[in-house]
Amino acid sequence: MNWRNIKERLDLYEQLMRLDKPIGILLLLWPTLWALWLSADGPPEWSVLLVFVTGTVLMRSAGCVINDYADRDFDGHVERTRRRPLAAGAVSVREALLLCAVLCLMSFALVLALGRPLVIWLSLAALFLAASYPFTKRFFAIPQAYLGIAFGFGIPMAYAANLGTIPAEGWWLLLANMFWAVAYDTEYAMVDRDDDLKIGIKTSAITFGRFDVAIVMLCYAAVLVIIGALGWTLLRGWAFFAGLAVAAGMMAWHYFWIRERERMACFRAFLHNNWVGGAIFAGIAVDYWLAGRIAG
Repeated sequence: MNWRNIKERLDLYEQLMRLDKPIGILLLLWPTLWALWLSADGPPEWSVLLVFVTGTVLMRSAGCVINDYADRDFDGHVERTRRRPLAAGAVSVREALLLCAVLCLMSFALVLALGRPLVIWLSLAALFLAASYPFTKRFFAIPQAYLGIAFGFGIPMAYAANLGTIPAEGWWLLLANMFWAVAYDTEYAMVDRDDDLKIGIKTSAITFGRFDVAIVMLCYAAVLVIIGALGWTLLRGWAFFAGLAVAAGMMAWHYFWIRERERMACFRAFLHNNWVGGAIFAGIAVDYWLAGRIAG
């Protein structure tokens, strides 16, 4: 196999892992960073941060591979996904499963290097959630809720890494992430609603029906209320709430994008959630930075 062939295979693996579309990595990473800063009461140890950032990239990549494996017989019937490597037959099932196994083992090695027993046990639960999520679309009316738990499981793991336990605030933050995932992934599902109806996939966009836009906005409101209440309980400062206010403005703007249910506008709203998560994190990080300067 010459270099050109090797490069072609690597390009296919990159597509399979969606490394060319980093939005999924960012939607996993922001909640993990929220939790790392809140549980460490400021910037976490650099080694912990490195493990979680790298682990997020690896597990999101593995999740994409297992998702395409589960959907390989469906993706070919959906315009947006029919060119994915597994659906198109460019990558074999055996290759995909081997790649997923390598990614999971690399991620688990990072967790072992961290040396926190509770994090190790939680990583097994995280693996189960990531591997089982794609199959929930066959029977669960709102698989996006399950996705929110799977995507947000870095939250309890972050608390376990920094504190050795998971206080109530960690579970509340996970709940906030679940509502956020239902909101943004419903926007995503609104893009494929017609195709999903044809092939029998269950999504929140189908389940919510004509109430989809209203429920997306209610889920956004739940995110703001839960995180705002956590900030109030933790006696956070103005920057924390300023970040939430910016995120709230972005969420409100999404209404104008999704209210007509036009495919590309809904997809734009989905992608824009990267900035929502980033605004919340910026508020948290700046708030701790200002508190550190005052204390210093």
